Amino acid sequence: MGSVNKVILVGNLGRDAELRYTPSGTAVANLRIATTETWTDRNSGQRQEHTEWHSVDLWDKQAETLHEYLRKGRQIYVEGSLRTRQWDDRDGNKRYATNVRANRVVLLGRGDGGGVRDDADQPRSTSRAPAAAESTDRSRQAPAEGPELTEDDIPF
Repeated sequence: MGSVNKVILVGNLGRDAELRYTPSGTAVANLRIATTETWTDRNSGQRQEHTEWHSVDLWDKQAETLHEYLRKGRQIYVEGSLRTRQWDDRDGNKRYATNVRANRVVLLGRGDGGGVRDDADQPRSTSRAPAAAESTDRSRQAPAEGPELTEDDIPF
């Protein structure tokens, strides 16, 4: 039997997307998404909250197309898979980072989480958003192994 590596997130961006290019010229946008879980504590009756932060990588044409719309506070839907990288730090210790490699991103609402779009929701450039706020460019997904990483890609 096969296996499944699928992640679905709905959350808010913690900062604007960062667009960079690998040495080979492949575009990659790095996102930080916050998902918040709330519940009522059974013992105290007080409302509790836990926020989890997720690192998301968006590749190729999707990264170039969507990076200007991916602004801090924006609510988005992400589908992808988990990818774990390993490297040795300067002291020779093994380090690991697990990211979501996005293959589908949908812009859901304005930065305040609302679902109504207006001119304030447009990107900072003068061009208008494409008719569909969704990007699913499956023909240009990132390669399975990913491009070569540099020191700039290490999160520490």
